[in-house]
Amino acid sequence: MTLTAGHSRSQNSGFLGVVMLDTRFPRPPGDVGHPDAFGVPVRQRVVQGAWPGTIVQSAAGLHAAGVAPAFVRAVQALQAEGARAITTSCGFLVLLQDELQAAAQVPVVTSSLLQLPALLARQLKVGVLTISAAALGAEHLLAAGVPQARLQDVLVQGVDPAGEFATAILGNRDTMDIDKARSDVVEAALALKQREPSLQAVVLECTNLPPYRQAIEAATGLKTWALTDDESLLRFWR
Repeated sequence: MTLTAGHSRSQNSGFLGVVMLDTRFPRPPGDVGHPDAFGVPVRQRVVQGAWPGTIVQSAAGLHAAGVAPAFVRAVQALQAEGARAITTSCGFLVLLQDELQAAAQVPVVTSSLLQLPALLARQLKVGVLTISAAALGAEHLLAAGVPQARLQDVLVQGVDPAGEFATAILGNRDTMDIDKARSDVVEAALALKQREPSLQAVVLECTNLPPYRQAIEAATGLKTWALTDDESLLRFWR
């Protein structure tokens, strides 16, 4: 594992730990991998070998990859270094939520999907925009705390798997055309809105989606919810 430092403030305030996948694609402002994404002090820890294609898959595939122990070690190391809360750089890690939280004494929030139960308590339906609709299944929603009876009220929409956004990130390329990526994301959001015109909110599963949330909201009128909105991660610095 490698360690990098981000946003700096007084050491007495602690920091937010971010467990990172092993990636090289660009991270524009708003991306969870960008050091200023949360607006609080952060420290990143990369899990070597945890590539996007290894993590963005089913529960069976994720556990078969044998990566859980490495993520546990990363969480425990960040806690030992002084993290006041810990999150991750991939929403699919919601599958490890219980395991990672059990390994720590500070709040661990693996995914923006954990906001779904609260949103469903207030709304009839909630959308989810994801990097891979083919890989994101009921098991991820259940791991996020969505009641079995409300699974049908979560509308999952993926970006074009052959588009710039998906191929750059899942292929872990070192370049990405931001304009094309934005177009892919907005197109997916519009498709989601067309499927359910009454929809009011969409959760951005992928932590690489927030750079485009303004474009999503402008094009669709949907309220976006991202990992950076999770109060349990940010309350220490309020």
